[in-house]
Amino acid sequence: MARVWIPSLLRGFTGGLAEVQADGTTVRQVIEDLDRRYPGIAARLIEPNQDRLRPNLTLVVDGVNSKQGLRHPVSETSEIHFVPAMSGG
Repeated sequence: MARVWIPSLLRGFTGGLAEVQADGTTVRQVIEDLDRRYPGIAARLIEPNQDRLRPNLTLVVDGVNSKQGLRHPVSETSEIHFVPAMSGG
């Protein structure tokens, strides 16, 4: 199972857990598995009616900033981070 780091704003879905595990061979499948375990989390990760992650998230898989988004392949040993965009002014 891939290790997934959950941003602090989404930890309410995981009962406060910062790290969880999920099955899948792509990021999309991992999110689908997460949503089965933690209903509602997929809606906060995937853009509504779109086939992509929300624009305020950066996807990092195994230490690499992903440009493949939901199609990015993962393995059982992958580490996935959904990094919220920083803002300020």
